[in-house]
Amino acid sequence: MSIQARRERERAEREKLIITAACELAEAEGWEAVTTRRLAERIEYSQPVLYSHFKGKGAIMAAVAVEGCVILADELRAARTAAPDAGSALAAVGAAYTAFAERRPALYDVIFSQNVDLPFATPEAPAALHAAFGELVEGLRPHAGDGEDLGLLTETYWAALHGLVTLMRGKRLPAEQHERRLELLLKRFAA
Repeated sequence: MSIQARRERERAEREKLIITAACELAEAEGWEAVTTRRLAERIEYSQPVLYSHFKGKGAIMAAVAVEGCVILADELRAARTAAPDAGSALAAVGAAYTAFAERRPALYDVIFSQNVDLPFATPEAPAALHAAFGELVEGLRPHAGDGEDLGLLTETYWAALHGLVTLMRGKRLPAEQHERRLELLLKRFAA
């Protein structure tokens, strides 16, 4: 292995370490607790090392959001492909999306609620964002009518899921009715 290849590998490993530490700190204490000083302490590197990888906290948060979309896409794909039929697949995608939000609240927030410098809903968006949205698309594809705009249908389904999750997490909707709400949503989209 060349010295250059080793340096690139070490740099990628440090970058992954920073992203993981930021996510763990945010999950434990919230995004307001994530600072470059605390991250530097946590990974045992100086702040200038962090700045050699990322311009600041916002860039770190964007990298965490991209990594979170990789995880979300994998979980949605696993749920969708394990389902025995199209109706079950859409239900499994909705359940997996909700479970992700409940299990990883800080990761969910950095993807969907925090102000991060990422181009969402554009061709320039990172592949991971397209992959996560693509899993929602594939869940809905069998339910789209002829001539129906599958992208808009997916955006509407996603907005409804996000709204339910956000209202439930904010204690605006009682959690015990969540499964019933998902059933109602699925009936409308799978009709």
